[in-house]
Amino acid sequence: MLKVIGGFFAGVVVVGLLAYNYMGSLMFREVVSPFGEEETVARIQQNIQNVGNGWALSGLRNPGKAVEAAGGNTLPVMMIEACSTKYSGPILKDDTVRFLSILMPCKVAVYKKNDGKTYIGLMNAGLMGKMFGPMVGEIMGHVAQDQAKFILFDPSKPAPEMIKGMPGAPSGGSGASAPGGC
Repeated sequence: MLKVIGGFFAGVVVVGLLAYNYMGSLMFREVVSPFGEEETVARIQQNIQNVGNGWALSGLRNPGKAVEAAGGNTLPVMMIEACSTKYSGPILKDDTVRFLSILMPCKVAVYKKNDGKTYIGLMNAGLMGKMFGPMVGEIMGHVAQDQAKFILFDPSKPAPEMIKGMPGAPSGGSGASAPGGC
């Protein structure tokens, strides 16, 4: 009997350690970009505008600027913010899941690492949505499908211009009053 109880607790510990070690890689995705930071940002912005489903750009931020302003040094990091009122509307109308507004707008990070490569960071919207019931799961499943389109690049097409400020946004591209800004 002690072997069974000991085996059970050992199994629980192993599962806990595995979850702890791999949870971050399940919740977020990281993809290497074939382009530099600015071109990657510009191509993602263009894809967001072209994907349909009510998506609109709502901001472009550079969180590295705050670090630099405080006297630090960081490799480039850009945060593209976008929202689809088609997807955010039902969540914002439902009192039981309105707290998920913390995840709005949808963010895509573009950053450089010490290996010199440019990376794209995304939340695993499909997996995250499943944790909050069927309605949110279905909506976030659609968001995940659109996110996959955000990072599909056609290298045969010329690079678009990066949109540094968002239409209707205050200077700096914070997107606070941008249409579709969630």
